[in-house]
Amino acid sequence: MRELTADQSLRALLARQLLLDRAELPVPRALERLCGLQTQHAPSGYLGLHARLARFDRGELTTMLHDGRVVQAWAMRSTIHMLARRDHAPFTAAVRAEQRAGWLRLRRELTADDMAAAAAAVAGLLAGGPLRQAEITAGLTARGLPAAAFPGVQHWIDLVRVPPAGTWDSPRAHVYGLAPAGTAPEPGAVSGTASGAARTGLARRYLRAFGPASVPDVARFAGWPVGVARTALAGTELRRFTGEDGAELVDVPRAPLPDPRTPAPVRFLGPFDAVLLLGHAARARILPAAHRHHVFATTRPRSAPTFLVDGRVAGTWTHRDGRIETVPFAPLRTADARAVADEAERLAAWHAT
Repeated sequence: MRELTADQSLRALLARQLLLDRAELPVPRALERLCGLQTQHAPSGYLGLHARLARFDRGELTTMLHDGRVVQAWAMRSTIHMLARRDHAPFTAAVRAEQRAGWLRLRRELTADDMAAAAAAVAGLLAGGPLRQAEITAGLTARGLPAAAFPGVQHWIDLVRVPPAGTWDSPRAHVYGLAPAGTAPEPGAVSGTASGAARTGLARRYLRAFGPASVPDVARFAGWPVGVARTALAGTELRRFTGEDGAELVDVPRAPLPDPRTPAPVRFLGPFDAVLLLGHAARARILPAAHRHHVFATTRPRSAPTFLVDGRVAGTWTHRDGRIETVPFAPLRTADARAVADEAERLAAWHAT
């Protein structure tokens, strides 16, 4: 099998994540290409699309969140993602069984019956329209059900964050509603043939957006045991490679594998951008290990915004007083410093619109 170096893996990751060239794509199509955007902090989705699309308007994404063309909900790894409307149902179906089992292992004081009862109660509470989280938990308590069940309810029924909560101007995603018709999985999609097809679809979509990757990488992205990922990929057409560490890597046919010398322009990313997370990030060495503590720290509620130089994280940034202030990890070459300053001006101008 052909061996892929870290530089080759990095260029593949950047190409598939639309970070080599800004794409001329509508927002839902871009989200489909990216396998969603992780958005524990709602502005991260806006920043992620600004880094990836040639012409991205914040107001357009907010409008799409309002009208349901983009859905914001728990998905892979029980984390909030912005997804294209038509991806919500299959992605949820692909991960739901494992998420339910994981929740019950985490909260041993709650049973499957408790969660089914809480889910039915929340569905009833939201039948009249969206509610704040505090209103939902109060409703559960009033019905004699544990308020602590509420976060896990999202594994039993399909809830979405409802704008204006969870948008650029109102980042806190604390208002919930039932998923619109056409975005929730069909009854029974959690098990059997339907979930098997959904798992295979999600595994292949991950490879198309982040690969080549190992089977454990696929599992970590989805939040599955490795055996589930292996079964999801069994019988599908795959390319196979070897990583520098000797691990077998798999990939979907005809996905981009650019020359490792392909220029990688400066890009500014927001917190929790999935390009920096999980096995694909480690394999591509997109975030040098020596600087990881500058980006991820338990003392901060979210990861630091970062900027890429030649495809790898070279520093952090903040938006302050109308300017983008950058903190490089090490002195930058003159040409790189100029490129960072130019992209910082572009981002500052976008912030100001």
